[in-house]
Amino acid sequence: MAAIIEKDDRFLMVEEIDNARPVYNQPAGHVEANESLLEAVMRETLEEAACYFQPEWLTGIYRWQHPVTHGIYLRHCFCGQLIRQDLQRQLDKSILRTHWLSQKELLQQADKLRSPLVLACIEDYLAGQRFPLSLYRDLD
Repeated sequence: MAAIIEKDDRFLMVEEIDNARPVYNQPAGHVEANESLLEAVMRETLEEAACYFQPEWLTGIYRWQHPVTHGIYLRHCFCGQLIRQDLQRQLDKSILRTHWLSQKELLQQADKLRSPLVLACIEDYLAGQRFPLSLYRDLD
């Protein structure tokens, strides 16, 4: 799960450590047991960026295979509204800090992105790609 939150032509990014180096990523993570996809992206955004996030659309579903480890990543990227940021909240221990970066700033630092998924999601978002959340249906 990943969240795209835009404010004033800038995107909320987290700076985190990956393979002993700092990288930029959207607030993102994995689905936990007994959690819906939407609950997962909301929780991850709160834990990693101290932001309450309301998903409104699915931007896309992305598959990427790491060229070295050959691990396969499947990302569901959501865009929506920042409800509020809790500046007193402690971030996940793997997160160094949050940033608001423009697309241009991200392109200039492409070597510091966690994966090509980061820009792919933003490019699709800026192109207006939106799918309704009704695509998701949780079965119990």
